[in-house]
Amino acid sequence: MEKIRVIHYINQFFANIGGEEKADIEPEIREGIVGPGLALQSGLGDEFEVVATVICGDNYFGSNLEKAQDTILNMIKPYEPNLFVAGPAFNAGRYGVACGAISKAVEEVFNIPVVTGMFEENPGVDMYKKDLYIIKTAGSAADMKKSMPKICALAKKLVKGEEVLSPSEEGYHVRGIRVNYFNERRGSERAVDLILKKVAGEPYETEYPMPVFDRVAPNPAVKDISKIKLAVVTSGGIVPQGNPDRIESSSATKYGVYNIEGMDSLTKDNFMTIHGGYDRAYVTENPNLVVPLDVLREMEKEGVIGELANYFVATTGTGTSVGNAKGFGEDFSKKLIADGVGAVILTST
Repeated sequence: MEKIRVIHYINQFFANIGGEEKADIEPEIREGIVGPGLALQSGLGDEFEVVATVICGDNYFGSNLEKAQDTILNMIKPYEPNLFVAGPAFNAGRYGVACGAISKAVEEVFNIPVVTGMFEENPGVDMYKKDLYIIKTAGSAADMKKSMPKICALAKKLVKGEEVLSPSEEGYHVRGIRVNYFNERRGSERAVDLILKKVAGEPYETEYPMPVFDRVAPNPAVKDISKIKLAVVTSGGIVPQGNPDRIESSSATKYGVYNIEGMDSLTKDNFMTIHGGYDRAYVTENPNLVVPLDVLREMEKEGVIGELANYFVATTGTGTSVGNAKGFGEDFSKKLIADGVGAVILTST
């Protein structure tokens, strides 16, 4: 009996090629199992065969999205796969986005089941949960032994055309898809039971969970901007030439603080943009379009603002997880406060 052919997608780290220093490697395909493919093959069983593994650097995929997708699709076509599994990516943002993007492309082009796995704060979840089944994982690869069996169980159901149950039963992220089903009891009876449990302080679970949105109360308006120190914080990826902190072009895991003391503007000789996902031509020529140092210096000289901080804070916004972004803000805001900064201008691309 012919086995069900599986293609597995992983990044440079899980292929044991390297970490950030190898994140720019171009797509390649290897026959058979590589790295976590062992756990994938074991979980799928003898009916399935991981026939090939696609490997791509996270930075390369993020910076060459269409080219990377086309290359990978052409690589896997000769294998005539019946199933595509990506990752799992856990909380690695760029890896998660790559897993989501290539899984969606494979599903659309080859019309075969695809499954991946990510931590809830991975930006790939919000980007692709409506398109794909994404199994819930913990934040690190230490969860591989728990998450891979769930991926395999769901993948087998999809390949065999079996009914996929609810997210809580199968372990995937809620996709925002509502499915009608028959219940032995009327809705009014179930609603009364829920109310009684809530009033009594007993555990209860709604049948219609709603998304949870983080709300941040705005601070009061600045009364007199001519009497405060102002700083610039940007998610637009402006960094000194050479990107000394190696901030990623998407799904950033770090930020930088860069000196502008004595400068009246940012020049292309000294600054560059590493932000992916848009045409950077104009900003490459004039970094002030994202960090408006030239205009702010004029406002400082005219007394419109009291003082400009002698540095700006920068990271990349595209694909960056909420958890990482929140962590950045909590960290660098301590420096801003300690330096007497009274307000911040936040710029993007």
